[in-house]
Amino acid sequence: MPSQAQANRGYRLRPAPRSRTRGRPQSRVRWDKLGRVILVLALFGVLVSYIHPLLGFVGAWQDKRTAATELSALRAEHAQLVKKAGSLDGRDAAEKAARRLGMVSEGERAYVIKGLPGSKR
Repeated sequence: MPSQAQANRGYRLRPAPRSRTRGRPQSRVRWDKLGRVILVLALFGVLVSYIHPLLGFVGAWQDKRTAATELSALRAEHAQLVKKAGSLDGRDAAEKAARRLGMVSEGERAYVIKGLPGSKR
């Protein structure tokens, strides 16, 4: 009953560790360290493979922001042009704009009078 007494006291019997000298010489390769190194290299390879898609995502995000800014500027310009086109309806508006540029109609003669007060020439 000595085994029962030892079990009651909390002792546990363990087998002795094996000795390596039985048949094979001990290997110089530390397989546990080699496994860790390979695992770290594999994780590093996975992380490196994510760099290119991440850079593409950041570039697309920046392109979206610049395109949104350009779109708002083009919308503002479109609103101004629509307003200007609305004010240019009819023949009279086109004729007034042409006269401001110094153009004359067929059959008219252009005269320049110098020395008038308020004239720019």
